[in-house]
Formats: sequence, structure tokens, C-alpha cells
Amino acid sequence: ETRFRIDHALDSWPVNFAIITAYTTTGECWTESENSLADAELEQVLRGRGVEPSRIAGYSPSTGHEERGWACSLSVHDAFEIGMQFRQDAIYVVVNSMLYVTYCDQRRKLVPVAPFVDRLDP
Repeated sequence: ETRFRIDHALDSWPVNFAIITAYTTTGECWTESENSLADAELEQVLRGRGVEPSRIAGYSPSTGHEERGWACSLSVHDAFEIGMQFRQDAIYVVVNSMLYVTYCDQRRKLVPVAPFVDRLDP
């Protein structure tokens, strides 16, 4: 049910990109300060790879839970590696404009969700 919001309108989305967060890993409890620090470190790692990340937030309409992350043009392999580096259970990737979710560990399998634009709110 995850939906996405952006802070500012983009003229167009790349056909392929990843959505990665650095927030609390499932089953753990981090302070807002720890989440913010991890988020800033993730942004630095992405920029250090020559990627220009765009702010995006994934949220659940039913629970209200929201995580701010980054949409970034990366290969699926690189997205997995960065997700693992930031102890993420899963990430989202968009391939040919289709949104997928996948675990970052050995269970790496792209599970189709929906066309990305169908999950993007204004």
C-alpha cells in the first residue's frame, strides 16, 4: 500500500531509478536524531557516487508511517549494496517506469507493485 510524496515537482522521472532510505531498520527503535544522521550520511554516499538524489517520502495511508528517503539513478545492484550498507531490509526500484519492492539480502527478487506514477501523490 506504500505511496510516495515529493517536496517539489519534477519535470520528468527517469525510466529507471531506486528509492532508498536510511531510517530505522525493521525491528529496531532509533531516535529522530539517529534517523536524521543516517539520512544525511546516505545523501553524502549518493553524492559521492556522482548521483544527484531527489527527496522522496514513502508513507502508509492506513498507518500514517512515513520515511523520507532519496530517489536516485543507480543500477539495481548498486541500490542493493547501498541498502545493505544502511541496514535496510528492503528498497524500492523503478524499472521501465514500474515500481518494484525487493529485499536487500540474498532474497533479492523484484516483486512488482504498480506503475510508479500510480503511487505518486502530489
